This record gives sequence, structure tokens and C-alpha cells, in this order.
Amino acid sequence: METVQDATATVVERLDRNFFRVRYDRLTPAETRFLRAMAEHGAGPHRTSDIADTLGVKVTSLGPVRARLINKGMIYSPAYGDLAFTVPLFDQFMIRTLPSFER
Repeated sequence: METVQDATATVVERLDRNFFRVRYDRLTPAETRFLRAMAEHGAGPHRTSDIADTLGVKVTSLGPVRARLINKGMIYSPAYGDLAFTVPLFDQFMIRTLPSFER
């Protein structure tokens, strides 16, 4: 069991430095805030209205950022009004990268 825990820590560190970081570095500040707010709710899927509430904005204001994130392949809509991360564990990366969320 200890070997698995050690390997997990190593793999997560490498994902953070490489796989996740490449995606994160392509984000604008607005996209980063959106994904960090989404990460507050866990892996997903999440209602767009819940993300808007977390950001303290109206749902209608999220359309452009949401569209850019979908086009970049960061999120997708598994059902009407729902959003989910395309990359597993990205929610946890966002929380590790930006530990506190500010509205």
C-alpha cells in the first residue's frame, strides 16, 4: 500500500508540472476564475447556475467564457445546463494551484 501512495504522489506531481500545467498556462484570467469556481464543486458535472452563484455573477454573463473553454477542450457539456472537466483530476489541480477562491 505504501508503494501505491508513493507512486500516486509522484504521478500527481508530474501531472501538475507537465500535463495539467500546459493546459493551465493557455487560460486567460477569466477562464482561470471560471475553472477555479467550477473546481469548488468537485469533479462534476455541475450546473452552470451553480458556477455563476460561486462567481457571484448572472448565468447569462458566462456564455463567452464557457464557449472559449469548450473550444479549448477544457470543459464539455454532458447534458443541457451541465458542465464537466474534460481532464480527470483537473478540479484538484486547480485547487492545489489556486488554494483560495475569491469572488
